Formats: sequence, structure tokens, C-alpha cells
Amino acid sequence: MKNKNLISEDLNDYGNLNSIKKWPEDERPREKLVKSGPESLTNAELIAVIIGTGINNGYCRQSAIDLAKTIILRFENLKNLVNTSFDELTSITGVGISKATQIIAVFELGKRALSAQNGNNTKFRCSEEVANYYIPLMKDLKKEQFKVILLDIKNKIIKDILISQGSLTSSIVHPREVLKPAIQASAASVIFIHNHPSGDPEPSSDDVEVTNRLCRSCSIIGINLLDHIIVAENGYYSFRQKDLI
Repeated sequence: MKNKNLISEDLNDYGNLNSIKKWPEDERPREKLVKSGPESLTNAELIAVIIGTGINNGYCRQSAIDLAKTIILRFENLKNLVNTSFDELTSITGVGISKATQIIAVFELGKRALSAQNGNNTKFRCSEEVANYYIPLMKDLKKEQFKVILLDIKNKIIKDILISQGSLTSSIVHPREVLKPAIQASAASVIFIHNHPSGDPEPSSDDVEVTNRLCRSCSIIGINLLDHIIVAENGYYSFRQKDLI
């Protein structure tokens, strides 16, 4: 039998006594946004604009606002919602593939926009800029991710590459796997960065061991290691700033 969430996905609010279409025009979320700007909308109203429609499928009738409130209550706060998964969203009645992907895409764009604003998006001048760029993207991840940032001779980003996901150990983050893309891209410098889901950016003994190992490997092959940065909800830790690189 077809999932009722997916059945409801393409239905609109017609026939719903609470339909937003029946509200006074100046109280409808889209009209409010156009007239008074996005800052005038509540969180539920903003999400209602994103998802567009509510539920009217025979099982349940809710306006887009009501469904948005249900979503917010389910995740308790925006922080949890920003980092939710596709499966968690589609487990909510009325949230199918389209609505879930719309919500996830909007929050991802917001993270990238904040990163670009904080980090200059093209060229890093200091460790703080690197941290500011990646904190919005990585601080709330539920698993540790280790990335290598490849830079050209002017410290402009060539690209960043996800090397591993999971607890950071020397067996997972092997110099061969980390430095291979740097060699292939003819990178002049690299920056290593990973997150701590615990919220505490202080390095563990494994973090220090991995950093020392990678530092030696970079020196051997002639690639400049600019920094290893740990980002977390409570800030960041720079091995360069602590004179450990």
C-alpha cells in the first residue's frame, strides 16, 4: 500500500476549514513576507512558506501553518530541525519527499550562505577565517568528519574533500588517503579540519597523534601544512595558534 505521507504530498488545502486561503490576506504568511519582510514571520510561518501546503487526505486535515507547528513541536527547536535527517522528517504525517527535501535544501543553503559570509569563501588569511567558514557547516554534525582543504599558492581554496567519518584515529585517517588528493590537485598547502559533536573543541590524544603523523608526512612530500582545526559548538581549536604545528 502506498505510504499515506506520499499520497498527501501533492494535495493542497482546498476543503480544509483551516485553509490559509480562507484567512484575511494580510495574515497569510506569503503575503506578510512580501508586505513586511521575512523578519515579520514566526518560525512556523516561515516553514509554512517553505512547504507550501498542508494536509487534506482523508486521514488528517491541517493547514500549512498547522503542519509547520507540528514539525517544530516534533523537533523541539530550530537547532534540532536544521540538523534533522530525511527519514526523520518523512516520519511525520503529511511530510513527504517534496516537503522534506525542500526543508533540508533551505537549511543547507542557509549554512552555506553563513559560511561564505564568515569565511570570505575564496581565500583564507588566518585560522580564524577557516574556522568561521566551517563552523556553520560542521559544528552540529552528529558524527565526526575529517576533511582536507586544498589550497593553491595564494591560499585560495581549490576544494575540500571528506576523508573519513567517525571517531578520529590514526587507522582511519591514513596519510596516504589524506595526501593523495592534495598531490593529484597540485595543492601548495593543506588545512585539516574536523568536528567534535560533543561541543568541546579541545583535542583528544588521538587528535594530537593524528596531527603529528600528518605533519611529518606533509614535510616529507613537500606540502605545506597550514593548520589542523577542530570545530565545535563551543568554538574552535587551532593547532597552529597553539604552536603545535
